[in-house]
Amino acid sequence: MPKEKLICNCNKTMPLNAKALGAALKLDATPRINSELCRRHLATFEGVVKSGSDLVVACTQEAPLFTELHEQLKGSGSIGFVNIREAAGWSAEAGRATPKIAALLALTDLPDPEPVPLVSYKSGGELLIIGPSAAATGWAERLREQFSVSVLITRVDGGELPINRHYPVFSGTGTTLSGYLGAFETTWRQQNPIDLEVCTRCNACIHACPEQAIDFTYQIDFEKCKAHRQCVKVCGEVRAVDFERADVHRNERFDLVLDLSEPPLIRVPQPPQGYQAPGKDPLEQALAVQALGQLVGEFEKPKFFQYQEKICAHSRSEIVGCTRCIDVCSTNAIVSEKEENRVRVEPHLCMGCGGCATVCPSGAMSYAYPRMADMGLRIKTVLQTYRSAGGTGASLLFHNTSEGRELTARLARRGDGLPAHVIPLEVFHVASLGLDLMLGSIALGAAQFIILSAGSEPAEYTHALEDQLKLAQEILTGLGYGEGHFRLINARDVAALKGGVWNLGSPRAVPPAAFNLFNEKRTTLDFAFDHLLKHAPMPQEELVLAAGAPYGAVLVDQQKCTMCLACVGACPEGALLDAKDTPQLRFIERNCVQCGLCEKTCPEDAIRLKPRLLLGRQATTPVVLNEAEPFNCVRCGKPFGTKQLVENMLGRLSTHSMFPTPESLRRLQMCGDCRVIDMMQAGGKESIFDYPADSERGHRS
Repeated sequence: MPKEKLICNCNKTMPLNAKALGAALKLDATPRINSELCRRHLATFEGVVKSGSDLVVACTQEAPLFTELHEQLKGSGSIGFVNIREAAGWSAEAGRATPKIAALLALTDLPDPEPVPLVSYKSGGELLIIGPSAAATGWAERLREQFSVSVLITRVDGGELPINRHYPVFSGTGTTLSGYLGAFETTWRQQNPIDLEVCTRCNACIHACPEQAIDFTYQIDFEKCKAHRQCVKVCGEVRAVDFERADVHRNERFDLVLDLSEPPLIRVPQPPQGYQAPGKDPLEQALAVQALGQLVGEFEKPKFFQYQEKICAHSRSEIVGCTRCIDVCSTNAIVSEKEENRVRVEPHLCMGCGGCATVCPSGAMSYAYPRMADMGLRIKTVLQTYRSAGGTGASLLFHNTSEGRELTARLARRGDGLPAHVIPLEVFHVASLGLDLMLGSIALGAAQFIILSAGSEPAEYTHALEDQLKLAQEILTGLGYGEGHFRLINARDVAALKGGVWNLGSPRAVPPAAFNLFNEKRTTLDFAFDHLLKHAPMPQEELVLAAGAPYGAVLVDQQKCTMCLACVGACPEGALLDAKDTPQLRFIERNCVQCGLCEKTCPEDAIRLKPRLLLGRQATTPVVLNEAEPFNCVRCGKPFGTKQLVENMLGRLSTHSMFPTPESLRRLQMCGDCRVIDMMQAGGKESIFDYPADSERGHRS
């Protein structure tokens, strides 16, 4: 059921057409356009709330005010918000923006996406401060009442340890750090002879040292120390000073980490929650401490991804094929487990960028926030409503909910805004936008698919997006749709965004498809390919693609191939198949993701990959890449291999010491059952001891 929509023209600064909006949204009555909903017309809002209706307010600026009023009025219905002012009404083309406004309002009637599983964190406030002695102990003194503090001194640079032992102090080098909020693990080596965990700070070593190599950090300066060992003597039974310590390895677990090291211990574009590395700037250090103070307690976040191990093309038999998700991940959340034929994702490290799903060729890694089916429903609804309201040439502009949202709002505030045909859509992270959504959107009727990168995306993600956009355009251009359907706008300021959105051109659109987008990546792409081919100005059955494309052929050198079928066992996608009754290697091209596992597995180096996109029925029809004459068992006549394979085996083993007689070589030409029978009938005439060791092997005389 449609929600009640409260629309405001913001003190008449937007030319809103109530009649056209009502028709586009198929409302029973023409909606009322308010001018001061947040001020003079608040009674309208109160009346709808008291009616118990679910409502949507077409204003995000005053969302806090309306939310508070809704709570005070004890509204029984839901409340939501949609931005039509910065997205459409404040624009140089505001008079033509009615189709876009209708499309944005239509989105509010969609059901909420299916909820995703949650990832939990638990932090008790155990904080490790790592770094030089002066800075680390200085912050420890400030924070010891707020956190359960520990200090790891990695370098002595002045200062002194506090008089009272309020918190543990360690020292060491070779520090490593891993983990996430509530579960950080650090390791280090106790290199200095004085172990601060054991030291009583009695100062005896300081007074005894003739070179004054020990100060009130209770660490020995090796540039001054002359190895008199007076410190060892006066330390006595405490044994805190040991120049020959055998056990130097240490490790501890913490909830939070303030890393004052230069460079920081974790150097990734998106470090884990609970870790702060502010550098030397005092202001940045204070901001980092403030952020850590908000991370004590129990927390949850969405599990952003789904992983289907069965179709993952990462590895088979410890041979590595595809590593795209590992390469693109900016948090090091994905690691190889090639022994298990899979990758492993640590959900606590995952930040929800979705880059892994974008580059995954098989769809084994998919994005779940939201799922593709939910995203596809949003796009389909927007485009259908936009067209029904008279809009043409829709360009979808995807941006994130932080810098992207801010930048588009600032552009609107200055009066230019977005063109009437550019429809902004927010996503959690633009790196999650892959080939299936790009081509799926075009198939559903979008003229352009535009991504706004506003500066927070690591380089790995922008490069991945550029590759995806290039591949999508390559396919459309090859089918005769022309250029300009896809664009990545890198904009750090309003001027750059304005230049990007107001110079988009007018690429050729595709008649809209009726299908929905699917959570299965390759299924969505199959539907998109069929639709694009059906309406293509220049239909092509084969499109040449650039290297690295996730579609293509497998070429087999029949002179080298022995039909061992190792490639069939290595293929995770069912693209390479054998035949049940005959030695035959078959191939379904549409299933191939060009992971290279077959090429790397082939013992004869007989396989090469050819990137291309095959369209039409032939893409899903099995073709024979190679077949061979079967070899029949010389004893019972049953086929058990290929003639070429057996002949190659005989050629290679004919001089081997384990096969010295014609009878032993003949067994290689028998099936498994006959081979056992023949050996039993030989009556044990031969023994393993009849054969020379490896170092003595040679031809028998």
